[in-house]
Amino acid sequence: MLRRVESDRWQEALDVNPLYNGLVPEGGVPRFKMPTSPMNPSAAQALIRDELLLDGNARLNLATFCTTWMEPQARELITETLDRNLVDHDQYPRTADIEARCVNMLDHLWGDPNGVSVGCSTGGSSEAAMLGALAMKFQWRERRRAAGLSIDRPNLVMGTAVHTCWPKFCQYWDVEPRWIPIEEPAYTLSADRLAEFCDENTIGVIGVLGSTQCGKYDPIEQMSAELDRLEAERGLKIPLHVDAAVGGFITPFLEPDRVWDFRLPRVQSINTSGHKFGLVYPGVGWIVWQEPDALPQDLVLSCDLLGGNMDTFTLNFSRSGAPVVAQYYNFLRLGFDGYRAVQQTCRNVATYLGEEIAKLPELSIIADGSELPVLAVRTAPGYDGFTVFDLADRLKMHGWQAPTYYLPPNLEHIAVIRFVIRNGFSQDIAAKLLESVRTEVEYLRTNPVPRPRVAPEEPGVPTARRPR
Repeated sequence: MLRRVESDRWQEALDVNPLYNGLVPEGGVPRFKMPTSPMNPSAAQALIRDELLLDGNARLNLATFCTTWMEPQARELITETLDRNLVDHDQYPRTADIEARCVNMLDHLWGDPNGVSVGCSTGGSSEAAMLGALAMKFQWRERRRAAGLSIDRPNLVMGTAVHTCWPKFCQYWDVEPRWIPIEEPAYTLSADRLAEFCDENTIGVIGVLGSTQCGKYDPIEQMSAELDRLEAERGLKIPLHVDAAVGGFITPFLEPDRVWDFRLPRVQSINTSGHKFGLVYPGVGWIVWQEPDALPQDLVLSCDLLGGNMDTFTLNFSRSGAPVVAQYYNFLRLGFDGYRAVQQTCRNVATYLGEEIAKLPELSIIADGSELPVLAVRTAPGYDGFTVFDLADRLKMHGWQAPTYYLPPNLEHIAVIRFVIRNGFSQDIAAKLLESVRTEVEYLRTNPVPRPRVAPEEPGVPTARRPR
């Protein structure tokens, strides 16, 4: 979000508690300009803490997938390693080695058949996703140039329920997005429609292991098979990238027999988020390529700026090693069985909530928590006594923060409220949420919200401007 302050507000000052008098500059503390004079460090800390009290309670935030709690030992390690510049392998070789160990652990977790994969950490799964897409674009460009063909019309095929980072990639790097609409009742794309959207200019296809909008898995194994068929019949060699930002730390532990990863030769690369169900504070992401050749050398730059000579292929440069150290702490601390126990608990809580909410006749479940520990809930088809936007507003009075939104085009007539169940969201907390939902559904049932009459919109026309 762009942050801009109108010039007539530049003179505003912070409200300062009288108890801080003598600890802050006499002229006050400007809100939008840097203070002229230093102040007492405890006073600066107190001013910021007072303002941050107005933020929401992170543990009651049902919108975010990001980790909101870590163990004290992990927080201590984060504090101790915030000054480590991850890109400086010459000065911090142990931190760099820890990053390499994490990449290898993920590579093994994701079914690499031969152990020759390459990868790295990133600032988050969005950066990791863009690196995967850039690698596909560069590969496509090299093949086209070698064949003497044009390179001015690349496209990327994906479902409409992808994360925001994917249209952002297409916009930033001049790639045409080709949208396969998600469909009921699966609320995912249909693999057998890939042939309609792929052609010689397709740089790759994106499969999502857990949509943040619907809480559903794309049929990745079927997508891989369809791309195999396209190559056999039409000669189209199109790689598959898996956006496992959410499911990459869920599926291997809870559904090890689900085939979605490097067990499929068509899967060229996988990204995930360490700060979602990887259980690390923001921000860390990961990207792994199944074969070294899948990472074009045009993406790799050699740098000797910090003393030693090293290769770099991320979008940024200097970055703290603390999130990587925190990820390694979780890998050692939890192991496979520990991660499985944490994720199973989250899923159990989510399915409990899904089963109970499904008993409310006014609501209908899209995602019941049986795949990702995520609930996506709509009002029952044909019910117009209230909307999920009304329910979210009522839940705020109990402290709950739950996002509401319309689904992508083709299903934009459906509005959804989402509940993300993260580590630390216990059965007791879930029971309190369920009590709040029941209370507010009963209130809205007996106090219907009046609605202006809205003419039906044409199919395919976005409903973002409808009253909420």
